[in-house]
Amino acid sequence: METDPQSTYDRIAAHFAKTREYAWPEVESFLDGRSATRALDVGCGNGRHAELLAARAESVVGIDLSRALLREAATRARERDFADALDLVHGDAAALPIADDAVGLATYVATLHHLSPHAARVRSLDELARVLAPGGVALVSAWSTAHDRFDRTEGFDTTVDWTLPGGETVPRYYHVYAPDEFDADIDNSRLSVVESTVSSGNCYAVVTGPRP
Repeated sequence: METDPQSTYDRIAAHFAKTREYAWPEVESFLDGRSATRALDVGCGNGRHAELLAARAESVVGIDLSRALLREAATRARERDFADALDLVHGDAAALPIADDAVGLATYVATLHHLSPHAARVRSLDELARVLAPGGVALVSAWSTAHDRFDRTEGFDTTVDWTLPGGETVPRYYHVYAPDEFDADIDNSRLSVVESTVSSGNCYAVVTGPRP
């Protein structure tokens, strides 16, 4: 069963991008009143949140493991006139191709839960801490057991099918986080937590880094 995130999202990228037109309200709220010289969108997908960052930073780097999604993001950036502010990079959230202390504002939304094994998820949080400049702030989110579709209270691994227009289903790997487990992973990373919440079935944390 294919669950590798890169090949999975390369297969579904065009359809996925069409269903991800709008930014999440929680991201809009997080970014309200914030700005930075350099910003980062980890797991940028079709660029919907990089677009918001581009309005709040001089330059934005969007990183994704799927080259097909990066192409979708490039198209969106051209069509919506933020291409000049955006650099798109093929990369892994657990090994960010970004210099230390390089970004003042970041989003890491709906991507952490696709990483496996557990060590890769914590490593990616450490990577986020590494690239955040002193005083920098980021929003991290992951799918949660608090979502209506789940009746479990402990975190678990699963696959969730994506259905393409022709009816083909493509399984996507998820680690669905229990809220306390999400908090524990961030606490065990080099990030410092400003605020942790659950909203619309997702765990969110506003974080700074790195912690000494």
